[in-house]
Amino acid sequence: MKVFQRVVDEGGFAAAARALDMSPAGVTRLFSDLEQHLGARLMQRTTRKLALTDAGVAYLQRVRSILLEIEDAEASVSTHTEGLQGTVHILTSPLLASHFLAPHLGKWRALYPKVALDITVDPFPQSRIDEFDVTFMSVDEGYDASVVARPLVKSEWILCASPAYLKRSGTPQTLQELAQHDYLKFPWHQGGGAGSRRLRLKPVSGLGEPQEVDIQVVLTSLSFDVLYRAALGDVGIAVLSRLLIAQHLASGELVHLLPDWHFSCSTIYAALPSRKLVPARTRAFLDFVSQLVPVEQV
Repeated sequence: MKVFQRVVDEGGFAAAARALDMSPAGVTRLFSDLEQHLGARLMQRTTRKLALTDAGVAYLQRVRSILLEIEDAEASVSTHTEGLQGTVHILTSPLLASHFLAPHLGKWRALYPKVALDITVDPFPQSRIDEFDVTFMSVDEGYDASVVARPLVKSEWILCASPAYLKRSGTPQTLQELAQHDYLKFPWHQGGGAGSRRLRLKPVSGLGEPQEVDIQVVLTSLSFDVLYRAALGDVGIAVLSRLLIAQHLASGELVHLLPDWHFSCSTIYAALPSRKLVPARTRAFLDFVSQLVPVEQV
């Protein structure tokens, strides 16, 4: 099971062999033995890539949970004699990984030197919560899901651009003037989908209806880090989290545009898998992250 999971995570047999300190032949043999034992093909193998079959996708989800339970059981025994240790398996969006978690990992390491962190990034992590110890996700107000989740911090998503871009292209004073500007787009699910050239904004006051405006998309990316750095690089206007760009707003490197309107308000949650046992190291990490930013901050 561990070999199967590592082959998927590493993207190939040779890479999995290096990660597991095994021979490629040994990894291939164990993988084949597993498929033979199950009586099902888990992966389609070609010269260019590996692709999970439907059976492989279903099996991987269960295997991740089983291996985490085994790791939890081993760590719980060790905790009684050696303190917290093991690995916390984390799933998060790239933006939260880079700007919410990464700056604080040194503090975590100083507190718990025997607890490693394994961080996986996914732009849309909500569908994989049961595969990890904890999942960090930013969701809009009104999000309703049957998951155990701890709210960590709220943030407003606002329009912003660099002073150099605004000097070159002018500062929009109305929603309609956004049509004359270059827009850096994340393919949100709202507002017509990834190919839409309409941007839906809401009044900050909560009074009145949302408005859709025409936009001129010059860059589209699933990486908020790309959009954020492009905005800092004078490329155009982007929708970014006020929480995560607070220092750039304070320094004047980014300018908040049309302050009476915003894209949305969201809350960063720490979601837990459906299994009942929460390991001590996971509880410690949740407590650590909860102390980083007060939940009422926007």
